[in-house]
Amino acid sequence: MAESTSTSGPGKGSGSREGSLEAPTRHAIAWKDPEFLNETALFKELERVFDICHGCRRCFSLCNSFPTLFDAVDNSTTGEVDGVDHKAYWDVVDHCYLCDMCYMTKCPYVPPHPWNLDFPHLMLRAKAFKFQQGEVRLRDRILSATDVVGNIAGIPVVSGVVNAVNRSTAGRKLLDAVLGVHVDAPVPEYNSNTYRKRHRPGVDAAEAEATPRTTGKVVLFATCYVNRNEPALGQDLAAVFAHNGIPVTLTRDERCCGMPKLELGDLKAIEDLKNFNIPLLAAKVDEGYDIVTPIPSCTLMFKQELPLLFPDDPLVQKVKAATFDPFEYLWLRHKAGKLRTDFKQKLGRISYHVPCHLRVQNIGLKTRDVLMLVPDTQVEPIERCSGHNGTYGVKKEYREVSMKIGKPVIRKVADAAADHYSSDCPMAGHQIESGLEAPQAPEHPFKLLRMAYGI
Repeated sequence: MAESTSTSGPGKGSGSREGSLEAPTRHAIAWKDPEFLNETALFKELERVFDICHGCRRCFSLCNSFPTLFDAVDNSTTGEVDGVDHKAYWDVVDHCYLCDMCYMTKCPYVPPHPWNLDFPHLMLRAKAFKFQQGEVRLRDRILSATDVVGNIAGIPVVSGVVNAVNRSTAGRKLLDAVLGVHVDAPVPEYNSNTYRKRHRPGVDAAEAEATPRTTGKVVLFATCYVNRNEPALGQDLAAVFAHNGIPVTLTRDERCCGMPKLELGDLKAIEDLKNFNIPLLAAKVDEGYDIVTPIPSCTLMFKQELPLLFPDDPLVQKVKAATFDPFEYLWLRHKAGKLRTDFKQKLGRISYHVPCHLRVQNIGLKTRDVLMLVPDTQVEPIERCSGHNGTYGVKKEYREVSMKIGKPVIRKVADAAADHYSSDCPMAGHQIESGLEAPQAPEHPFKLLRMAYGI
């Protein structure tokens, strides 16, 4: 495992430079190295990194991990990390939801800086240690088991009962008491008529037109959320792609991408999911298909996290190279002159939230760029965290903090009073909705684009 060449923090006479002119890089995650889950080695690295963070504090305004750490240091007997009880370390770890924004936007000490600081992946290491020790709540295991929960809740009749319970005051109090799901947190509905059942090929694959960067035909990784919770989103995406002559197909089956298990630290479960999904997707790549996923977290899983967890797996690398954010894909088609601009309806002003897991893909604001092709349309991006963050925002103990994190986004959406507000992450959109005083539902960018096309 890579180790830092210095244990000194900023301003402590180490002589190391602050920041770097070189592009940030990430090391593979050596999760099968015996040292990865060694308690002594883990806490030594936590103390080293926490000491650097304490001396810098640029990240205080991001998630709640950093205020939790800094408060623990400031309230310690020494005023330094060495005075913090190790039990407090776990509060820092639990508040990290692996958004990666500290690594991508704030930290001046990421690789190739000699201090080699990768805070999110250190938090992942700590979560994996905690999971191995069995110190994980049943609630968290259930919330991360998206395939199991979706298969049960999606059974006809059962889905109706689940949705009715989730909509009722008594049902939400029960969820709170039994699972610790906050009564005001947005929870999705379940559909027995899944997207995979609704999918219809809109264009024959033989009609695909390639460009220098795209094959012109895609396999859609529908994701457990779109398949079970918001199948209409998948239908909107497929309709827009078909309108642009892009055939959309599915693999014969799929399971969760693994992001919920990553947040839990269950790395073996991620390997099992990888072993199921990746060969199916790679086979489609061999048939000439590109890959798109409608949820940014799933896209990031295939583009970044799986390749770092399994750097020597050639199929993982093949899938990585062929995976695109869907609006990234449409923008590449537009640049090659292959995107239709025969829009029938203007969209007006759109207040657009950019999810963290989309921002860290480093592809720019392609959703905004595509929507701005619609005449008489203005898109106002909000590049801040919504506070939902996977399962974090629904948990009883974190709900208040999650709303505090998302408050600036909610305020901007409310103040904008735009014609629409939208987010590439439907869960972030509903988090924003839950904080608005005047009720207004989010509209996904693909719903808006379909509306603009009049299809």
